[in-house]
Amino acid sequence: MTKTLPPPPVATTKPYSYERHGVTIDDPWAWLKDPAYPDVSDEAVLSYLREENSYFEAAMAPHGPLIDTIFEEMKARVKQDDASVPQKDGDYLYWWAYETGGQYPKHWRRPVAGGADELLLDEPAEAAGKDYFRVGAVAISPDGKLMAWSADDTGAERYVLRIRDLATGQDIETVSPVTNGGVAWSAGSDAIAYTEVNDNWRSYRALLHRLGTDPNTDSLLYEEADEGFRVAVGSTRDRQWIEIATGDNQTSEVRLVPAADPQAEPILVSPRHVKRQYSVDSAHGSLWILTNDTHVNFRVARADPADPGIWHEVVAGSDHVYLTGIAAFDRHLMMAARIDGLDQIILRDWDGGSRQVAFPEASYSAAASNNPEFAPAAYRLTYSSMVTPLTVFDCDPDTLALTTLKVQEVPSGYDGSRYATERVTVRARDGAHVPVSIVYPIGFPKDGSGKLFLYAYGAYGHAIPPSFSAARLSLLDRGWAFAIAHIRGGDDLGYDWYLQGKAEARWNTFHDFADAAKGLIAAGFSSAGNIAINGGSAGGELMGVVANTDPELWGAVVADVPFVDVLNTMLDAELPLTPGEWPEWGNPITDKAAFDLIRSYSPYDNVAAKTYPPMLITGGLNDPRVTYWEPAKWAARLRATKTDDNILLLKINMGAGHGGKSGRFEALHERAEAFAFVLTQMP
Repeated sequence: MTKTLPPPPVATTKPYSYERHGVTIDDPWAWLKDPAYPDVSDEAVLSYLREENSYFEAAMAPHGPLIDTIFEEMKARVKQDDASVPQKDGDYLYWWAYETGGQYPKHWRRPVAGGADELLLDEPAEAAGKDYFRVGAVAISPDGKLMAWSADDTGAERYVLRIRDLATGQDIETVSPVTNGGVAWSAGSDAIAYTEVNDNWRSYRALLHRLGTDPNTDSLLYEEADEGFRVAVGSTRDRQWIEIATGDNQTSEVRLVPAADPQAEPILVSPRHVKRQYSVDSAHGSLWILTNDTHVNFRVARADPADPGIWHEVVAGSDHVYLTGIAAFDRHLMMAARIDGLDQIILRDWDGGSRQVAFPEASYSAAASNNPEFAPAAYRLTYSSMVTPLTVFDCDPDTLALTTLKVQEVPSGYDGSRYATERVTVRARDGAHVPVSIVYPIGFPKDGSGKLFLYAYGAYGHAIPPSFSAARLSLLDRGWAFAIAHIRGGDDLGYDWYLQGKAEARWNTFHDFADAAKGLIAAGFSSAGNIAINGGSAGGELMGVVANTDPELWGAVVADVPFVDVLNTMLDAELPLTPGEWPEWGNPITDKAAFDLIRSYSPYDNVAAKTYPPMLITGGLNDPRVTYWEPAKWAARLRATKTDDNILLLKINMGAGHGGKSGRFEALHERAEAFAFVLTQMP
């Protein structure tokens, strides 16, 4: 690839340094952060990013046929006219549907009693002419006459919130241009609660809008003063309460407003306590609370709305059962749990008995799906595994029998018997047992000669389930194995698994990933240099660290929107997300130990003069989560420092944000580029 390419772009250096805790930090590419951000207009910055994009295009151009082939494979596995299973909510059945060739779905409903289909939201029409389009909230009023909906057309995660009259299909009000998150309707369908973001993209306040009034006069329900906390709104399942939640990555606090009287003074359920989390649902005159106040794996408690701070234990915390969520229905308290790293759905009767839904495979991913009604005839669940396409079930509340409503169709054909899946355990260097889920084609060699694609995330307590991916088949059908390392930092094995990979324990995450790779090598799944690795955002940070520490293991690295300039970002309290991230990573401004720890692994700060594997790095100009200059600075330092001739590509989406391009096929094309990069670097 490199032989026919012109020289790669060279980002100039400009002397810049600062001192913290007695240490001088040199940052010669600091200029890539536009001083006017979030307005990126500095021509020197934009010129460099365009040069990198041109270099990316030139480097990938010879592989255009392969990219096109993989893209067409992926596209052929997508049901062009796919639709969701209609779900009842009140007097209507609701669903979404794609038309053949459509990038975006249309949202529909029809009366349960019979009648014509009604088009609620035509996403293709709304997205026409836009480089980016993503719908945020879609909420139907209790009387079924209105729809609150929001959309972002830049990728900056600032959504315009509107009210639509469903009888005419016309938007009748624009409530706010800077919302983010959900919407909650009043019981009378005459008001909505919503959140707004400030200039730092922080959802900092909840407002109440009375329909027909000037949005500038909307009532303030709650405003959060802590720069690290973010505000969200929602409704309890019985729709008796509007919830106003605030919190950061480790602490939460909830207020309730009667849905029938949304201008009433919010009721504080319980004041915040650092490192205590809780969430609330409502049923049968009681509040049902999920909290980690007495056990790391959470417990369930009940409270009287008249005295919400007094919690009576209903389900005790368990070392074995990790409770991840609750939903209060008319007949049951549904508890989402994880046992030995596998998802479980537990239905608890209000008299105290409980039963567990049985799923058909030994390794899988399962979750409650869209269940809008308080007293549904059946519970809607979703299920998949590494070899089983996404399946939608209805679960009978009495027998727990599962009725299959839909199995993800792969139009080009899919035969699950051609693939095998395993869940292996690798011993990390400190003795921890790290699970790894693997899928591979039948006949895959386990003699070390095979090629392996290894993925992980490992942060924020976000588990990566062993679920199905049709796009992944483009690697499997070329003889590759695909593995997910369930490393610490995620909560795959419980909340303590997450705690063992955050803040001062962060190195465990990086060690787990490298040790998982070594364990798979020892088990014959691959060999050093035959492993491609991928992660995004905090998982991109992981990619940067292990590229520095264990470059010889990797045949190629794909780092999507990578959080790699960790030290500089965590030292900049003016950046949008920094204050809220200190509980996750540590505060290097006030804490020298946190400064030293972050400095020890921050990928940008630890680039060294050594051989690095081929690397593909992506970013988004409008990304408020991982700002564009993080991947740009990292690529610039790598180019200037590494000693090899291996290809290094940087692609910055100039009209997108953290999630890359919108539209189902645009996203597939980016995945096809990544797979083509890996395949051409590891032939």
